Amino acid sequence: MSAFDYDLFVIGGGSGGVRAARVAAGEAGARVGLAEESRYGGTCVIRGCVPKKLMVFASEFGGMIETASAYGWGHQAGAFDWSAFRGTLHAELDRLEGIYRKLLKNAGVDSFDARAVIKDPHTVALSTGETFTAKHILVATGGHPVRPDVPNAELGMVSDDLFELDALPERLLIIGGGFIACEFACIMQGLGVAVTQFYRGGQILRGFDNEARDLMAEEMIAQGIDLRVDTEIAEMSPVTPGAQGGPIRVRCIHGTDQTFDAVLFATGRVPNTKGLGLEEAGVKLGRGGEIVVNEYSQSDVPSIFAIGDVTERITLTPVAIREAMAFVETVFRGNPTPVDHVLVPSAVYTQPELGAVGLSEEAARELEHIEVYTTTFRPMQSAFAGKPDRVLMKLVVSQASRRVLGCHIVAPAAGEMIQMAAIAIKMGATKEDFDRTVAVHPTMAEEIVTMRHPTRTA
Repeated sequence: MSAFDYDLFVIGGGSGGVRAARVAAGEAGARVGLAEESRYGGTCVIRGCVPKKLMVFASEFGGMIETASAYGWGHQAGAFDWSAFRGTLHAELDRLEGIYRKLLKNAGVDSFDARAVIKDPHTVALSTGETFTAKHILVATGGHPVRPDVPNAELGMVSDDLFELDALPERLLIIGGGFIACEFACIMQGLGVAVTQFYRGGQILRGFDNEARDLMAEEMIAQGIDLRVDTEIAEMSPVTPGAQGGPIRVRCIHGTDQTFDAVLFATGRVPNTKGLGLEEAGVKLGRGGEIVVNEYSQSDVPSIFAIGDVTERITLTPVAIREAMAFVETVFRGNPTPVDHVLVPSAVYTQPELGAVGLSEEAARELEHIEVYTTTFRPMQSAFAGKPDRVLMKLVVSQASRRVLGCHIVAPAAGEMIQMAAIAIKMGATKEDFDRTVAVHPTMAEEIVTMRHPTRTA
């Protein structure tokens, strides 16, 4: 008989926590408990990837109908019904949460709808008053969006709030230049909202390839988004003092005022570690509140592990799931498995999308001599309709090894394309391997294998 109530207790019911719990219980035979204080599915399923992508789909239909007219279809787009969409959206999220709960139950995991706090390296206390001991504790509590430190910041929304709106605003200001800010700028503009976006930096989507960033900014502006870089707000105030809701007056640091119906802060996220008892238990936290872990997701306290956004390694759902699988392999199958964070593909669901894997041109040329292959063109579908849309295909190649170090795509369905390109690049494909691959014609993606001469070297 074990001295512990559980072999594993998981704190957090998001994608990473649920995967670790159900695999440890259902496949590795461990006794597992899991506590979630909010909704099962976490940020991705309830407040992030899934509802956001469904909103992306909704926002694209207006443009599709417009394009269809150039192909001979006579139908006109009607007004977007936010309330109808929101009802269907919430029903779908409820369905998905039910699936997560069922997966845990079927695997034999004991689930607790409660907040868990770590009392010592082997003990968790729940908000229900229950206390359990566990040989291993896994923290998978994710992160949450934050507001900047400006006067009256509480007047603004964060991304979690968008899915709960009673009605869409007519005029929306989005503060931020990362992928969340840019995605929602495109979504809301596509749903008929007049969108202004402020970013304090020189160009949006910091961390991505500069050429891709520049084209993405141009395309967003062409769609009608009022994108302003090198712009920062100084303060916010209600147009009607003391009023709950209503228009918001925003003052920029250079002194100009503008009024919006709503303001969305997309200025960053922080790990959910506050009040979990981590530091009291001896767990080291980083400067941003993230749990510091080794390559096996283990903290300074040997019995306490952490995966996903709470560690701020790579804050992507598929990465959290990979970390969960590596954790189970290491702890419950006796096969120490470090997490592989190399060549992780990503996609920004703007319109058009941005897909990337590997090194940007800027990062690669800091490391070695490279060749850059790039092409930009009007895709067939929109060119026929007389639309000015442009796409970008780009490969960054090592001069010495000939390996493709990075691939960057700005185009409709770039996320789908980059997934396939990532397989080849992860396997170590060279530029000549790409060249030997026969093109699929006519497609946008064929350009990835037909670029024969470098645009530049560095």
